[in-house]
This record gives sequence, structure tokens and C-alpha cells, in this order.
Amino acid sequence: MEDKRKQCPRLKLNSESCPCTYPDCPRHGLCCECIHYHRQRGELPACYFTPEEEKTYNRSLEFFFQRHFK
Repeated sequence: MEDKRKQCPRLKLNSESCPCTYPDCPRHGLCCECIHYHRQRGELPACYFTPEEEKTYNRSLEFFFQRHFK
């Protein structure tokens, strides 16, 4: 993962706006890696959720749909 961090030209900008509050997330600021990671698990990344929702660390599609499509 360290190699990818060095290669990302937008890492600083992405990191500044990344809403993920998960401690020590290895994908923080690496949007393509984050999306890939969560898609493999049937989840969405933090940027799809409100700050309050994001703090639950529940990234499931079910949680997202319950909160946004009542």
C-alpha cells in the first residue's frame, strides 16, 4: 500500500477532503483503493454518508438505502 500512496498525485488534496474517520485507515486519501475495497464487500465508502452516519462505520448498502430512501 505504501507504494500506491507515493504514486498518487492527488493524495494530499484527497486526504484533506476525505470524510473517513476510521482510525489508521490505510486507504485514507486513496479514493480508487477505497472504492474498490468497499465494492468488494458490498459497501459504500464514507463519502456517501453524512458525518453522523459515517461515524457508525456502517458502510452497508442496506444502511445507506434505509437512511436516504425512506
